[in-house]
Amino acid sequence: MKVDLFNYTIERLKEIGVSIDDMAELVMEVQKKYYDDITIEECRHHVLSVLKKREVQHTVITGLELDRLAKEGVVEEPLLSILRRDEPLYGVDEILALGITNVYGTIGLTNFGYLDKVKPGVIAELNNKKREGVHTFADDLVAAIVAAACSRLAHSKRSDFTEEDE
Repeated sequence: MKVDLFNYTIERLKEIGVSIDDMAELVMEVQKKYYDDITIEECRHHVLSVLKKREVQHTVITGLELDRLAKEGVVEEPLLSILRRDEPLYGVDEILALGITNVYGTIGLTNFGYLDKVKPGVIAELNNKKREGVHTFADDLVAAIVAAACSRLAHSKRSDFTEEDE
């Protein structure tokens, strides 16, 4: 069975209440202080471009599946309790998310650190358990997608940038 991973990834994000527009709005919020001419369409383009990368898709679906399994209680203890509590010293959720930011260099990494600390918008909703379920990986994965899109946008503002540079 062949699965369209791009659309599957977007659907899995929608299942936890995260849309492309949610992420594009965060890109806009982070980047507007640097580029006052950016548009939501441009931000959406960069989010979608990040999500088109196979390694990003693999990372997102892996983390979201771990969250789903923890929600259903089919993960063995003590990992189940660690995931359900989103244990602050666990760190594997951030490490997985960094795989996404690493695709886009140090700007992606620094943007991720900022988003992980500030937790704006939908990232906060996931992190603060305002949505039903386990979102130990989800909040960091969304932050990483946004951070990578911010980095991609910043690189695109270079006068010599081409789509092949991504």
